[in-house]
Amino acid sequence: MRVPGPRSADILEVMDGSWTLVDLVRRQARAHPERLAVEFEHGTSLTYREMDEESDRVAGALAGLGVIAGDRVLALVKNRVEFLTFMFATLKLGAIWVPINTELKGAFLQHQLRNSDPRLVVTEPGLVPAFSDVTALADAQLSGLVVVAGDPPGQLPPVFTRLTCVAASDLDGWGAAFDRLEPTPHDIAMICYTSGTTGPSKGVLMPQAHCYLFGVGLARRLALDVDDRYYVCMPLFHVNALLMQVIGTFISGAYCYIVERFSATTWLDDLRRTGATVTNGLGVIPEFIFRQPPTDHDADHQCRTIMAVPISDDWATAFRDRFGMDIVQGFGMTECNIPYYTHPDDPLIGGLAGRLQEEWFETAIVDPETDEPLPPGTVGELVVRPKLASCFMAGYFRMPDKTVEAWRNLWFHTGDACRFDDDGRMYFVDRMKDCIRRRGENISSYELEQVLNDHPSVAESAVVGIRVDGAGGEDEVKALVVPAAGVEVDWVALLDHCAARVPRFAVPRFFERIDEVPKTSTGKVQKQHFKAAGVTRDTWDRDSTGYVVPR
Repeated sequence: MRVPGPRSADILEVMDGSWTLVDLVRRQARAHPERLAVEFEHGTSLTYREMDEESDRVAGALAGLGVIAGDRVLALVKNRVEFLTFMFATLKLGAIWVPINTELKGAFLQHQLRNSDPRLVVTEPGLVPAFSDVTALADAQLSGLVVVAGDPPGQLPPVFTRLTCVAASDLDGWGAAFDRLEPTPHDIAMICYTSGTTGPSKGVLMPQAHCYLFGVGLARRLALDVDDRYYVCMPLFHVNALLMQVIGTFISGAYCYIVERFSATTWLDDLRRTGATVTNGLGVIPEFIFRQPPTDHDADHQCRTIMAVPISDDWATAFRDRFGMDIVQGFGMTECNIPYYTHPDDPLIGGLAGRLQEEWFETAIVDPETDEPLPPGTVGELVVRPKLASCFMAGYFRMPDKTVEAWRNLWFHTGDACRFDDDGRMYFVDRMKDCIRRRGENISSYELEQVLNDHPSVAESAVVGIRVDGAGGEDEVKALVVPAAGVEVDWVALLDHCAARVPRFAVPRFFERIDEVPKTSTGKVQKQHFKAAGVTRDTWDRDSTGYVVPR
């Protein structure tokens, strides 16, 4: 394992006033003005100086559009350079950046818009139609729409017709003087939404230091230095890509290359072409790479390490040997940062999250009913708390009940089943929460059920994640449907209904008719039986018909 050089040692060990994303971009602009910081596959790139100057220019325009400290700026933007310049610009005004999953639409998007109540929306032409059915902001404080990479479409969704709409290319006409704020590590930088389980998605309030620590932890574990080249193939609205990979790169004064989306067929060629030395793979990405046909040149690259979660004992060692790169695992959440990483001397075992970053976190495995600590080897719920102020979430935005629920007995409850071994290493066993994970994305069963229930042929529904062969250890979505009285459900019509209203990854693959959705005496839906049953003889599989969910 390489050791970070003296240049980065001071910022990798002690939290001080420099643990803000605004200070980071300004500091690196002074230290390495002409060093290339980031490049995108579309051909755009920025040095550290250009990133600071361009975000200053955008900050002036946002100020001219009325954005002030404390406002939310919602971003529905793909992996492009404007995502970063608008983010840093927002933070320079003391406002809050709200990155949204770019596949959201309909009810999924409406909830996050209503909850975040933004002053400004930033998007791109191809994503403007996602707002077509969104009406939640008719009476909200939203005052403007900025469209990057082109002109606003001639026909805007109704929610935008009363707003100031500006193309990013015209921002200079809105430039205004703004105070160069110096955020503290304790100020809120972002609201990032996690997927709901038994309720709507929750907006995680993320202080500057919390955002910064994501990058610090990864930079230290991977021993990043100024010569590294990070290959980023995950969406920037995820903390893994944005805060771990990109911010970790910037903390180290290194360079990152960002593509719009992961492709198993081009991944290795991209590593070679960009000279990448490190990369990350989340969800099914590592297995999809491994399932590509092997060649004699699979180790012909410069990438020394991939951080990959999850891995399988079936292929992890073969992956490492075939591609000639170390595999680092870990455990974390948007709410609690990344408390665990594996070390070089840890065995390569699926589910092994590694060792605790003890200077920043405390953890325990507890009985999920009583919160009593459990001994090593016993599976229970992982709970976490920070040792440093503001290096953890500050709560769920406008959801105080959910904040209190998560913070029971002075611990943050992850909802994940884990265990310790006798050496203090932590193993992830399974998820306790009723959340579905598919194609690297978390899916709110609650929100998907609301879409299903809106169809006239559906009286009630329950959505679960089930495991099937060939899914790479992740879930497939199954919808259990109670038909409306006297109605026979047309599964293809219901698929079309979902495909028009939910992200592509959330469209169910399996459907099954049931007579009722069982509930507890308090009205809580009981889904465990459906999850355990998996695919039954009564299950309808969309793949059997050749149905393809449109992009």
